[in-house]
Amino acid sequence: MISLSFRTLLFACLVAGSSAAAQTGDRPVAGQIIGETAGARVALPLLRSDYRVEIDGDLADVTVTQVFANPHVVAMSAEYLFPLNRQAAIHAMKMTVGDEVIRETIRKKSESEETFETAEAEGKAAALLTQHRPNMFTQRVANLMPGVPVTVELSYVQPVPRIDGAYELVVPLLVGPRYQSAPEPAEDNFAVLHTDAAGWEMSALPDYPPVAGLDLPDEIAPERVGLDLRLTSAVPVLSLSSATHDLAISEDGNSQRAAFADGRVIDNRDLVVRYILGGDTVTAGALTHRDARGGFLSLLIEPPAAPEAVPSTPREVVFVLDTSGSMDGEPIAASKRFMAAALDGLREGDYFRILSFSDATSQFAGDALPATPANLRRGSRYVRALRAGGGTELDAALAAAFATRPPGDALRLVVFLTDGYIGDEASVLERIRRDIGQARIYAFGVGTSVNRYLLDGMADEGRGYARYVDPGKDAGEIAEQLAADLRTPLLTDIAIDWGDLKVTEVTPARIPDLFAGNQLRVLARYEGDSGALRVNGQVAGHRASLPVTVAPAGDDGGTGEAIALIWARGRIADHERALAVRAGNATAHEEAITRLGLDFGLQSRFTSFVAVSEQVMNPTGAAQQASVALPQGVGVPATAYPGFSGSSTPEPQAFLGLIVLGALTAVRLHRRRRAC
Repeated sequence: MISLSFRTLLFACLVAGSSAAAQTGDRPVAGQIIGETAGARVALPLLRSDYRVEIDGDLADVTVTQVFANPHVVAMSAEYLFPLNRQAAIHAMKMTVGDEVIRETIRKKSESEETFETAEAEGKAAALLTQHRPNMFTQRVANLMPGVPVTVELSYVQPVPRIDGAYELVVPLLVGPRYQSAPEPAEDNFAVLHTDAAGWEMSALPDYPPVAGLDLPDEIAPERVGLDLRLTSAVPVLSLSSATHDLAISEDGNSQRAAFADGRVIDNRDLVVRYILGGDTVTAGALTHRDARGGFLSLLIEPPAAPEAVPSTPREVVFVLDTSGSMDGEPIAASKRFMAAALDGLREGDYFRILSFSDATSQFAGDALPATPANLRRGSRYVRALRAGGGTELDAALAAAFATRPPGDALRLVVFLTDGYIGDEASVLERIRRDIGQARIYAFGVGTSVNRYLLDGMADEGRGYARYVDPGKDAGEIAEQLAADLRTPLLTDIAIDWGDLKVTEVTPARIPDLFAGNQLRVLARYEGDSGALRVNGQVAGHRASLPVTVAPAGDDGGTGEAIALIWARGRIADHERALAVRAGNATAHEEAITRLGLDFGLQSRFTSFVAVSEQVMNPTGAAQQASVALPQGVGVPATAYPGFSGSSTPEPQAFLGLIVLGALTAVRLHRRRRAC
């Protein structure tokens, strides 16, 4: 018998769950992973992921292997939400069913979906890769048969950027929850994908999956991610490390290898690997590649040495702090330490404003205040009193940040602190491009699985930079270091004189400013042979210029086709950004993305990889979504309520998460007592 107190608690949980399910397509509050296949209730299939990473200098070649296995006695299907790096150029997919190897086909998205659904209805094993954002994908696998594992292998290449003096490779392991604002009426509704007179509108996010740890069946191993990383370079590797995961590092000839120290890990935080190469003194250089599709050029630029005396320009620093429910705990604590150091680091003659946002936006003061000791003390008290709770309505906070004019001739720096669990990327980026003016945006992500596509995009639009704080050990120290280093760019207003080279389709379309310790990669199509170009810009108000020699066509420095693939991925990103901010003709952007995806064999919003077995495995099947892990440092309320990933309701409050967690705990205790 179940006790009366347990029944009461379970009833309260079910009441809350029924309300939520009504708004999320009958999905229970806690994202339970129990479904039906052939009339039977079953748990999700086992999922393992392995990452093989080959880094050569500043280019990475990555293979992701996902293994789906059905531990039940009935056939079923799976849908798995997972992330990849936003710069990943996915160029291959392979599916293995038992002993059968099926190569992928790249097609228009609608054609791939039709092929997959036909195969699913016919009982054939099939896999379909769909992109929802540049860093968010779903892998659908149809007709998983008991005892027959299905392996899906994805391959992509990406550049490894140099950030603050070290190369930084980010391997996202988890899609964090994405808060979606309530849809606006008529043409401003972002819930569907279509083109109209108002411009392009982004597709709705997929429903957020179940959360491992809250509802993971006993058959599923939590340590489901493996790593095999090899770093090779023509110059010495001075260091290789990760602040996010413990790595076992060994030398292998002229390369270094790394794996997770514990063998395998749970995918509840992104992997970040940083390395430093010796003998790297090149200020700028160009590589070229030529194949049947034409010539491609990659230009790498580093900033000049910082001048000894830089004029001290007055600044207006506008701090915009995320205080939504998902920031509760370690994230908001790290944000407060950041703010303490940032306010302490303001210079004489600076001005500042402080805004906080959740469901609504509040301000410390309506206008910018001089950075006097008295004003800074008042600002510190305001920050210390902030508490987390509510939704993540960033657009209103952006409007407030840009609503006033900077005092005098001060340079406006807008500093965002957020965990980035926001799904309205299009409206955010559109607002910034429209209102940014001459301001700079510095975006600081606080969390273990931050939406880097959003924050990097904010920094790109604001000609600033994005940095990330892991709210674990030493998070306070890292936050203080970042806050004390709100730098201005060294090289601004960058323009390239291509000389006699015939250059087209340059990416990025908007060349950002360049900061100390960073690099900038510019890619383009080109015609011609060897030649010279010149990089022009401004350094502390003075004109600067650097000549660069272009190698003969075909001299790709061993990078081969990667240059062409990264160029094509960059052009796709430019068109996607234009769609997001509603710039130009939407139909032309869609056609350009589709053409690039098909010509270069790349996954995109409008092209998808699909693989279909020739064997009929099962005449019927049922879709079942695979769970994701709870992001480390994020509480249950951040995922246990609608408002994320396409839902239009506010972010959860703590009591609902406690009810759900309490009910789950009670269920487990009851089962243990019965077993005893």
